[in-house]
Amino acid sequence: MEVGLNQMTKPITRLRKRAKHGDQGLPRATLAFYGPDDTRASKAVLGIFLRDDGEPIIHRYFSDDADARYKLDVQESILARLREHNVRSLIMMEEIFGCPHEEGIDYPEGESCPQCPFWRGRDRFARAD
Repeated sequence: MEVGLNQMTKPITRLRKRAKHGDQGLPRATLAFYGPDDTRASKAVLGIFLRDDGEPIIHRYFSDDADARYKLDVQESILARLREHNVRSLIMMEEIFGCPHEEGIDYPEGESCPQCPFWRGRDRFARAD
């Protein structure tokens, strides 16, 4: 069985390369990682936008035992969803974006997550230099 060069490349490398291509049009996808602090992602969220004005198709991936950013089964599943929807553009932030719990679902709106004190009072949109 012959293995293509793309199949030998690590999945995270393929995701990074896709993200580096920038905006290639629709469909577009966003990929963000979340964790209890800024060292380990326990959740990955992939949003796929088929149209500019449409609601995204959301895929969530969870990992209790390893960093979701570097877990092969998570990466392969993300790549499969990108292929499934013929995604042309990927916007990916490899840094951990915030708490993995959802405001209004896992804890009350307007409050900090009680399970993730690291994120309390932090502006996740501000870049640390």
